[in-house]
Amino acid sequence: MATVTMPQLGESVTEGTVLQWLKRPGDTVALDESICEIETEKVTAELPSPFEGTLGEILVPEGETVEVDAPLCTIDEVASAAPEAERVPVAAPAADGAAPELAPAPAADQSRADVYSPVVQRLAARHDIDLAAIAGSGRGGRVTRKDVQALIDEREREAAAADGIPPAAAPLPLPEGEVVPTPEVATVAPSGAYDVVPLSATRRKIGENMVRSTTEAPQAWMMVEADVTGLVDLRARERERFVGVDLTYLPYFASTVAHTLTDFPELNARWHGDELRRYRRVNLGIAIATERGLVVPVVPNARDLSVAGLARRIDDLVTRAHAGKLRLEDIEEGTFTVNNTGAFGSIASKPIVNHPQVGIVTMERVVRRPLVVEGDAIAIRSVMNVALSFDHRALDGAEAGGFLAALKERLEALG
Repeated sequence: MATVTMPQLGESVTEGTVLQWLKRPGDTVALDESICEIETEKVTAELPSPFEGTLGEILVPEGETVEVDAPLCTIDEVASAAPEAERVPVAAPAADGAAPELAPAPAADQSRADVYSPVVQRLAARHDIDLAAIAGSGRGGRVTRKDVQALIDEREREAAAADGIPPAAAPLPLPEGEVVPTPEVATVAPSGAYDVVPLSATRRKIGENMVRSTTEAPQAWMMVEADVTGLVDLRARERERFVGVDLTYLPYFASTVAHTLTDFPELNARWHGDELRRYRRVNLGIAIATERGLVVPVVPNARDLSVAGLARRIDDLVTRAHAGKLRLEDIEEGTFTVNNTGAFGSIASKPIVNHPQVGIVTMERVVRRPLVVEGDAIAIRSVMNVALSFDHRALDGAEAGGFLAALKERLEALG
């Protein structure tokens, strides 16, 4: 009998809600087959089964929220499907009536160490990792996601040490006794003057994370104005021949941000406990407002994609975010975030840093207005504000200002 527990779907996630059971007691369950749908403040995702067999008892009913690692259900594993190395050793009876001795387990090379889940395969492919070279810590030597992540973390620590990047100061703790406030929701209105709105797990956790980010990180903000007339013309020329996806300004902006981060690695970073890590790859988070709340799926290696490639990847993430079909790997390992507040008509905003990242930048609405050009001449130009919020523990205004200036120069050169 094996037990399936609530996974940690994203950094800082402490609980999840079972939205729907996709299997019922007695149903056959294949390895990595989805058994239920789970919602957290980060993502709504289907949970793949880590075992093969028959679904036993459902321990958490639909709609109930439980903490990470809480038991969700049991699975009666199929004995014939389990290789020898994964079976429980059989106790051999002793002839003299003494305590039985356990039969020796088969060698590790007879295990399922060469069988990898889709999540493990995708994570390994993303980081160019040879799974066959990893000694798995799972049952029968199976390589788990934690094994792969441990190797990734070790590589990054070694690379940082080779580059001479010093350890950063520890993040500021919450003041003693301070807790994240949880709003109280009345169950009955004393009059017909208002409706009570229950907070979903997503909405409640978004609020808690925003409080945490603004409490832990001393955030600073600055904004520049960019003449994007060339970008407007470029997009108009390419939009008609672009097939399959509506070409917006966002892919151009995201591509420009990703390439600018190459020269400003201070912003392409994340906190890991008291350690600040600067990343070589740009895994760009794209803030998306959905009916369930704000989510930030990630485009891995965004710098390696063309504008067309970014447009298709972003469109796919937006579509699945609204449908509640994002996967765990879609929200992991973001190193910097882009927010398209201009889509709502905003011309200036102050975004909150997506902790544990250290920076977030917005593209505001493109507007046409008179602008001084080439000396004292005045022309009607397309102008866009670009706003940056950053964690002042990780960098200072000089680096942040340099990044915005370089981003502005790149945007104005498009076309």
